[in-house]
Amino acid sequence: MTAWWAALAGPLSGGPDFPALLLTLAAVLACARLLGGLARRIGQPAVLGELLAGVLLGGSVLGVLDPHEPVLHVLSELGVLILLFEVGLETDIQALHRVGGAALTVGTAGIVLPFAGGYIVAVAVGASTLTALIIAATLTATSIGISARVLGDLGRLKTDEGQIVLGAAVFDDVIGLVIFAVVGGVVAGAQITALGVARTGLVAIGFVVGALVIGAFVARPLMAAVTRIRAKGAVGVTALVFAFVTAALAAKLGSAMIIGAFAAGLVLHATPQRHEIEQWTTSLGHVLVPVFFAMVGAQVDLRAIVSSSALFLGAALIVVAVGGKVMAGYAPWWFKGRKLLVGVAMVPRGEVGLIFAQMGLAAGALASGEFGAVIAMVVVTTFLTPPLLNAIAGPPPDGHGDGGDLSGLNELVSEGAPAQTPERTTIARPKLR
Repeated sequence: MTAWWAALAGPLSGGPDFPALLLTLAAVLACARLLGGLARRIGQPAVLGELLAGVLLGGSVLGVLDPHEPVLHVLSELGVLILLFEVGLETDIQALHRVGGAALTVGTAGIVLPFAGGYIVAVAVGASTLTALIIAATLTATSIGISARVLGDLGRLKTDEGQIVLGAAVFDDVIGLVIFAVVGGVVAGAQITALGVARTGLVAIGFVVGALVIGAFVARPLMAAVTRIRAKGAVGVTALVFAFVTAALAAKLGSAMIIGAFAAGLVLHATPQRHEIEQWTTSLGHVLVPVFFAMVGAQVDLRAIVSSSALFLGAALIVVAVGGKVMAGYAPWWFKGRKLLVGVAMVPRGEVGLIFAQMGLAAGALASGEFGAVIAMVVVTTFLTPPLLNAIAGPPPDGHGDGGDLSGLNELVSEGAPAQTPERTTIARPKLR
């Protein structure tokens, strides 16, 4: 820690170090907002600037942000729950039916190919089975917020290709969360057996299905009753209570808290108050979600990244991450549209990959060099996608100029290139071939 910061942010004599915490939190929020805004100015998602803010404030550079500080860790965990709640809130289960088998095929291939490739690469460099599983899991996700924003900016979201990407990304997020629960069980000490993996996966899927079934009877009457109260903020607070309770129940039943938060979002997606809930939670997310991304960045050890082994692993993971998703775009052989566009749009890992990486580091399953390699993969894949899509997409088809409708998640994660059109439209039913 630098001398000036130690003098300013040191604890008061005989008292708590609450002033130090406030100063650190102020530094995190200010730096994350500044660098996130700069990232947007160059057409990149704000999350990359927030990650960089964490790296600069962490021990590798300024030494201002301690990623192990308990209070900031709690705020970071709350940020993750808000983020996954937003993902669920903006996920339409019916979209999986609307885009048909093409999205399911792309999504399945987009999980299997990167996971297998990542596991093989990790084992080849000498990683343990557990470490290889976590590294492979980080390669499976697709950032629906980033993909949807970029496609919307290019006027491609309502095309057949855009709808396939959206449906496949939703599928990848759902299955990715199941993989997260399975790997989380392994990290907690569960044995890697077919029965154990099946049990953990069934618990995760069963919880989401159960939440959807029960929530269908509870959510609408609950939100309707709260709306009649007409108390300012009551809808948003009730939604957060619902999300936190659901997350806690998921943890108590042996699943992951983020699966509970995701399931709560899925349930509330169908309520008439969804947009009000979205606005309220997004406002809270503007404070908590950057703390999570900055805490992830603060755990990056730049000295470990520049080692030859970490550089090799990072480069190999980037190749597998990009190649696996691009190949997945060609999986639905019957689809006559632009498969390369689909594959490239599936490339960004974004927030879900970061959550996986942080889990592995916190559990001690990822060394600093391996963690840095994974972060490099997430950052590079996210950086690559906007310019690549812009290069291959071309002008939007007639009648397909749109900016998407993922406002809350877009604000918290993407905030990519400025939208080309100001209108906000709903997603049309695609015509699959």
